[in-house]
Amino acid sequence: MAPDMSAISSPPPDALTVGDPWEPTPVSPGLRGAVHVLVSALLVVAVLRSVLGGLPGWPWVVLCSGAVGIVYAVGVRSATVARSSRAAAVWLALLMVVWLALLLVSPDGIYLAFPWSFLLLHLLRRPVGLAAVAAVTVAAIAGFAWHQETFTVAMVIGPVIGAAVVIATVFGYQALHAESEQRRRLIVELDRTRSDLAAAERRAGVLDERERLAREIHDTLAQGLSSIQLLLQAATRSLDPARGADPSRAGELVEQARREAQENLAEARRFVRALAPGDLEQSTLAAALRRLCEATSARTGTRVVFHEEGPAVPLATAVEVALLRIAQAALGNTTQHAGATRADVTLTTMDTAVTLDVVDDGIGFDVLDPAAPTPTDDTVGGFGLRSMRSRAAEVGGVLTVESRPGRGTAVSVNVGRSAPSSTGSEHGPGDGAGDGGGDGGADGAGDDERRP
Repeated sequence: MAPDMSAISSPPPDALTVGDPWEPTPVSPGLRGAVHVLVSALLVVAVLRSVLGGLPGWPWVVLCSGAVGIVYAVGVRSATVARSSRAAAVWLALLMVVWLALLLVSPDGIYLAFPWSFLLLHLLRRPVGLAAVAAVTVAAIAGFAWHQETFTVAMVIGPVIGAAVVIATVFGYQALHAESEQRRRLIVELDRTRSDLAAAERRAGVLDERERLAREIHDTLAQGLSSIQLLLQAATRSLDPARGADPSRAGELVEQARREAQENLAEARRFVRALAPGDLEQSTLAAALRRLCEATSARTGTRVVFHEEGPAVPLATAVEVALLRIAQAALGNTTQHAGATRADVTLTTMDTAVTLDVVDDGIGFDVLDPAAPTPTDDTVGGFGLRSMRSRAAEVGGVLTVESRPGRGTAVSVNVGRSAPSSTGSEHGPGDGAGDGGGDGGADGAGDDERRP
């Protein structure tokens, strides 16, 4: 209901202010066409009634109807009127002037008050539009009465009802459009929020995966490389003439280092292929822990004894992997930093929970004093204990550390037998990192953080 109303009535969606009557409400092409047809039809009716009726002033009716049609068509097609609200107001004023001229020469001009009301309410601010509609209604009533001999109430009722219908229609349409626009914006905002949430979840997933991969590498490959380094250092010392060269012992240590490298290579391949730890593929958790203790004893000289209490029960893969990794990390700290001569690994199965305890007779540290020197202050990374805590938390378990200077250290993790597997722990690459088997116990590169 505007001059070509495609530009005036269709501003960019983001420029609209829901509920602001000054912003022209977009109108469908069908509705615009209906208004154009209505104006044209009413002008034709006015001309035909005057000509066919033989009214004395019919030439003036034809002239004024043509002027109204021309002014209306120019405004509809004008790009200036479409872009400028001020130009639109001038056009409306001119249109009303020529319409009043038509109303003076023909009572049929009263019917044009109906489409004019649509234009005025659409293009003007709501208060101004309402005042303009009221003025047009009064002018229509007065113009029609000008051509009648007597004034009747019916002359007032028709235009007033028509104006009321137009006002209700336009305001109802604007309210529906405002609601639709608000809904559209909410949908756009929802889509944007979903996209932001998906991006945030992807970022969080990347960070979680990095943390998990770092933990797996720390608990497997880093431990193996640390063991290889220690074995080769021991082999070098065995070849030192000042200490009494022992080529046989050096060869044994080099062979152990070679096997260690071979096992780490296998674990790296498992890591890439996202397989479960090798020690858990064909055996139980208890058997894997026993082999870990035996391998650690053979390699480091520290006596590591495995104990199993309670019946053997199947556990979720994620729980078994977590307990095995925690045992590796704890033994790595024990053999690398605690200066222990003995360590005991105990797997206890109870009715509702499984507990893993790793206890050593090393130098210990003060768990209540984070600033106190610890057996791992000279190492880097500080990832070991954090990794153990994270693994325990992922399977719903709780890890505790007890230690006193000169009294050894005890690491204990308690996990419910019905603990759910954590996302990505049971099938992700983290499990494929391999357990490090027997080599995992000698870490030192990351199990450096023995303080809680």
